[in-house]
Amino acid sequence: MDNNTFPYTIINKYYPEANQLRYILLTHSEEVARKALQVADMHPELSLDRTFLKEASLLHDIGIILCDAPGIQCYGTHPYICHGYLGAEILRQEGYDRHALVCERHTGAGLSLVQIKAQNLPVPRHDMLPVSLEEQVICFADKFFSKTRLTEEKTVEQARKSLLKFGEEGIMRFDQWCQRFL
Repeated sequence: MDNNTFPYTIINKYYPEANQLRYILLTHSEEVARKALQVADMHPELSLDRTFLKEASLLHDIGIILCDAPGIQCYGTHPYICHGYLGAEILRQEGYDRHALVCERHTGAGLSLVQIKAQNLPVPRHDMLPVSLEEQVICFADKFFSKTRLTEEKTVEQARKSLLKFGEEGIMRFDQWCQRFL
């Protein structure tokens, strides 16, 4: 994809420097996009919006720059778990409400209001669960890639394990996605 086309214009605006953080964001997001499009290819019966899958996958982590995660070169002020809703705020300001929903709803396997309250998470107090099929596919694809082992795809079991910190609810959602998308 041309580096001057949407969604790269948004990425260029918020990550203008050719540095390690931009590299991490782009590499991770391009892997998530590849996996999401792979799901679309495997399941034509779902009639997924391939253009949106690609765009939203590339933008789903736009908010990491505002978070404090030095291990991935992020030196913002917010806890990392906030990157989803912060990215959603960025994309809403840019006029991309549908893409913003993917940002807001991709953390863990989505976050329910029950989870947010029970774990006292520092995020807005409302459900942030993937609703549309495209949101679900991007959230699912994201679980297979970390930002520290950039091009190494996790196994299903490794992806499940990474969800443990979010509780059983997210693992159950992920397991349902495995049945539907793999």
